Amino acid sequence: MGQFSVNAMRLDPYKNFKFRVKWGERYVAGVSKVTLLKRTTEVVKHRAGGDPSTSYKSPGRTEYDAVTLERGVTHDQDFEQWANKVWNYGSMPGGEVSLADFRKDVILELLNEAGQVVLSYTLYRCWVSEYQALPDLDANANAVAIAKLKLENEGWERDYAVAEPAEPSFVEP
Repeated sequence: MGQFSVNAMRLDPYKNFKFRVKWGERYVAGVSKVTLLKRTTEVVKHRAGGDPSTSYKSPGRTEYDAVTLERGVTHDQDFEQWANKVWNYGSMPGGEVSLADFRKDVILELLNEAGQVVLSYTLYRCWVSEYQALPDLDANANAVAIAKLKLENEGWERDYAVAEPAEPSFVEP
């Protein structure tokens, strides 16, 4: 069974619209969407020749899906600078990839409605496999221009040191 909440007053699950993304020592500005954290473990089936028609199952390799970050296009260069570490167009031979630092650990924090951190996950050894600098441009549209980074990763884990916060309560006059 799962662990029960220490906050007996909170019955609602956390919402998906308040979060922060951090790499290096700072938060990344303006991230408006992060795709799901998902891992899949392959199933290895086996059976012995003399057994009835029943097969046994055991876990095989585990793969971690890529995570995509989206944010509105601004003059901030964080997305582009990281993407350029994996492939820098126009650089001299031998300088296309920044092998020493093209990978980063990324921290994803989920916040409650009051802006308190309630869950934190670390994504390990991320690198940019896709970079979208600009979306389709359309003079007849009415939308925000979105940049995207697709981050490959080698696993993620929850930070269990992040405890459930004491939620704020307003005092009535």
